[in-house]
Amino acid sequence: MNEFSILCRVLGSLFYRQPQDPLLVPLYTLIREGKLAQNWPLEQDEMLERLQKNCDAQGLAADFNALFVGNECRVSPYRSAWVDGATEAEVRAFLSTRGMPLTDAPADHFGTLLLAASWLEDQSAEDESEALETLFAEYLLPWCGTFLGKVEAHATTPFWRTMAPLTRDALSAMWDELQESAEE
Repeated sequence: MNEFSILCRVLGSLFYRQPQDPLLVPLYTLIREGKLAQNWPLEQDEMLERLQKNCDAQGLAADFNALFVGNECRVSPYRSAWVDGATEAEVRAFLSTRGMPLTDAPADHFGTLLLAASWLEDQSAEDESEALETLFAEYLLPWCGTFLGKVEAHATTPFWRTMAPLTRDALSAMWDELQESAEE
């Protein structure tokens, strides 16, 4: 698994799964102990340190639920809520044609799209980045800036207020990497 895949998997998991999800316990432990930074491929030490200092499980869960869960959430995590005319079905079709296994959960969730980027990266041949470029250009980048801005504005915990710019910077770095690969 390369750095691109790791970034997408970590960020996607944090946005997709409830903080109290048992699958995230090891990841939150790494964050709390300051060990995520030593394996983080980007220069984001200050933001990772902020995450570490503000990793209170109870507060994170309450903020996560208020931000992303239910019809009354502060910030919809679904692309179809941010892009005019966008549907979950088009994202599902795109991912299905690339062989990604999907559940019945909506495929246009921000976290799902990041996890899909990790999966596509892990499944692709060395010189095959077209699917990732399409995922970023058509399904992620057109709305992620607005979405992350709303997360930053509506979060009540420093953790989620930090996750927004950290994710924005990571997505920008990954997009730059994809563009450089396409030019080569």
